[in-house]
Amino acid sequence: MDTRPPSDYRVAPALAARLVGLTLAVVGLLVFVVTVLVVAAGLDPLALLVVAGLGVLGAALVAWYAGTRARVVHLDELGYRVRFVRGVGVSSARWADVVDATRQHVAGSRCLVLRLRDGRTTTIPVEVVAASPDALTEDVVTRLEAAGGARWK
Repeated sequence: MDTRPPSDYRVAPALAARLVGLTLAVVGLLVFVVTVLVVAAGLDPLALLVVAGLGVLGAALVAWYAGTRARVVHLDELGYRVRFVRGVGVSSARWADVVDATRQHVAGSRCLVLRLRDGRTTTIPVEVVAASPDALTEDVVTRLEAAGGARWK
């Protein structure tokens, strides 16, 4: 039985920056739309100030959350959970369901791939995690070995 405490891996800074950039782009689009409405429909210009202020506050909250709180990978004694990753496949499973783990290149990205007993997979691009690929891999392999049966390829 694995007695180690759970491991949480945060969002990589590059991914956090992309999320904040996307948020700012959406805020910019909203400010543009409200500006057009203020000019064309004669709305109160205060509406523009409110939208811009809320947008900047929202972007700051996204930056704070992505930089300090958002966890991409959670590992504990029973299994794993992956969040915020498109194309991950199976987002959570028990270690007992994992047949093996491998490093692969998927769509040009280095990934850690966990193959499950039912043939499905979990694909974790290592660049979305704010940790070294070796540290994440070692943590996963150690937990797999502690759960018994699964192997590293």
